[in-house]
Amino acid sequence: MFETLFHTHSALQAVVVISMICAVGLFFGKVKIWGISLGVTFVFFAGIVAGHFGLSIDPEMLKFAESFGLVLFVYSLGVQVGPGFMSSFRSGGMRLNMLGLAVIALGTVMAVAFSFGLDIPLPDMIGVLCGATTNTPALGASQQTLSQLGLETTAPALSCAVTYPLGVVGVIIAILLMNRLWVRKSDIASANEEHINNTFIATLCVQNPGVFGRDLHTIAELIHVPFVISRLWRDGKVLLPSNDTTLQEGDRVLVVTSRKDIDSVEAMIGHRESIDWNRDNVDWNALDSQLVSRQIIITRPEINGRHLGSLRLRNSYGINISRIYRSGVALLATPDLVLQMGDCVVVVGGERAVMKVEKVLGNAEKELNEPNLTSIYIGIVLGLVLGALPLTLPGITAPVKLGLAGGPIIVGILIGTYGPRLHLITYATRSANLMLRAFGLSLYLACLGLSSGGSLFETAFSSTGLMWIGMGFLITIVPILIVGIIAMRCFKVDFGSTCGMLCGSMANPMALNYANDTIPGEYASVSYATVYPLSMFARVIIAQLVLMLLM
Repeated sequence: MFETLFHTHSALQAVVVISMICAVGLFFGKVKIWGISLGVTFVFFAGIVAGHFGLSIDPEMLKFAESFGLVLFVYSLGVQVGPGFMSSFRSGGMRLNMLGLAVIALGTVMAVAFSFGLDIPLPDMIGVLCGATTNTPALGASQQTLSQLGLETTAPALSCAVTYPLGVVGVIIAILLMNRLWVRKSDIASANEEHINNTFIATLCVQNPGVFGRDLHTIAELIHVPFVISRLWRDGKVLLPSNDTTLQEGDRVLVVTSRKDIDSVEAMIGHRESIDWNRDNVDWNALDSQLVSRQIIITRPEINGRHLGSLRLRNSYGINISRIYRSGVALLATPDLVLQMGDCVVVVGGERAVMKVEKVLGNAEKELNEPNLTSIYIGIVLGLVLGALPLTLPGITAPVKLGLAGGPIIVGILIGTYGPRLHLITYATRSANLMLRAFGLSLYLACLGLSSGGSLFETAFSSTGLMWIGMGFLITIVPILIVGIIAMRCFKVDFGSTCGMLCGSMANPMALNYANDTIPGEYASVSYATVYPLSMFARVIIAQLVLMLLM
C-alpha cells in the first residue's frame, strides 16, 4: 500500500506526491522568521527536499501538472491585474512604471554581463535572475523558451532555487539601507491627508464668481477633469445635488476626484478646507431623514460592460452616486466609467428611489458566488493559441513563441481589461481568484522543485552555487539602491511610494508587507499595485527574449 501510493509511478501516485508536497509547503510557508514568511513559495523548497530524498513521479505526469499549474497561475494573474494595467500608465503612474522598468533593465543587463564576463551559461544566469527577483512566472517562461530551442530546462530551476532566499530578504535589506543612509524627513509623505486609494475627498468653499448660478453639468464641462460633487452644504442643511443643481456663493461642496486633479477643481470652484467629519458648522453626515445611503452590488449580466452614464440613474431616479468600489479600490463615478459585474455602487437618495436602483443593478450577492468558468476556459484556450503562434522579430532567425507563460498572461490582461466591454463576464470573487492563483502556482512550484531537488544541495554548497548566490544578491540589491535614490532625489518621489515601486518591480509581496509595517500611509501599496502589472508582464517577456536573442 505505502509503496503503491508513494513510489510506484501512476496517476494516483502523482496526485498523492504532489498533494503532499503542496500541503507541507503551504503549512511551513506560514511560519515567520524575523517577521518574514514565504507563503506559497515554500512549496518550491518542499518539492526540492522531496526530490532530494528520492521521491519522483511519472515524467509525463510531471510535465502535465507543471504546465497546467503555470497556465492557470499566469492567466488568473493576468485577469486580476488587467483592469489596472492600462490605468497604470496615466500621470504619476507612468513615472513609477518607467522607474520600475529601469530596475528590471539594470538587473537584466547585470545578469547578461555576468554571463559573458564570467563565462557562465546564459540559462544558469537567467535562473539566477529569476531567483534574485523572486519571479517564478519568468522562470516558467524561460523554461518554455529553452524547451522550444531544444535545450535542457532544469538549469534555470536549479540556479533560481539557490538564489531565491536572498532574493526575498535582499529587497528588505535594500530598503533598510536606503532608510538609514538617504531618507530625509521631506521624503516621508504625510499620512494625514484624506484619500481613499485612487480617489481624493475634499471640502471646497464656492468662491469663484464664474460658477455662481451655474449648474453642475455646465461646471463639469468647464473644468475638463473627472470629479463628483456628492453633497452640498447650504443654509445649515446637507443637500443631495443633481446635474441641474446651481452653485451659490458661500456653498460648501464635498468633492470626490483624483489626487492629481484636485488642484484644477479647486481653482475653478474655490479654496479647499480641511475635512473634519465632526466639525460643528459642516456636518456631512446630516442627510435629510428621508434620504438613505446604500451600497449596491452589480449582479445583472446586462449591466456588465455598460457605461455608467448610459443608465441615466441620476436623472431617472433622483439619486447620487459618489464612488464605485472594484476589488477594494474606490473609483470615481464618472459617466464614462465602464461597469463590471461585482462592482459595489455607493448610492444616496430617497428610500423608494434607491430600491428601484437596486432592482436595476441587481444586488443579488448569491449570483456572484456562481463561478463563471466559461470565460476562464475560453481565456486559457485563447492564451495557449496565442502562445503557440510563431512570431517573427527583427534580428531573430527562428520564430518566437510566447509559450505557456507569455500567451495566457497577455490574454488574461486583455480579457480582464476589455472583457466587460464585450459583455464577457470575467468577474470572480477575490477569494476565488486568489484560490485559482494559489492552486496553479503551488502545483507548478511543487513539480518544479521535485524535478530539480536531486542535485540542489550539492550545488548550493559548491563553488558554483556560492558564486550564483553572490551574483544573485548583487542583482537584487544594486538596481534597487540605484533606482531608489534616483526616484527620491531626481523625481521627488516620496519614500513610501518609492518602496512600493521597488517591491512591485521585484514582484516581492513579503518586502511590501515590511514597507507597510514601517512606513505611514498607503503610498507603498498604491505604487506597488501601479507598477506590478507591467513589471510582471515585462519580466515574463524579457526572460524569453534574452534567451532567444543571445543563445
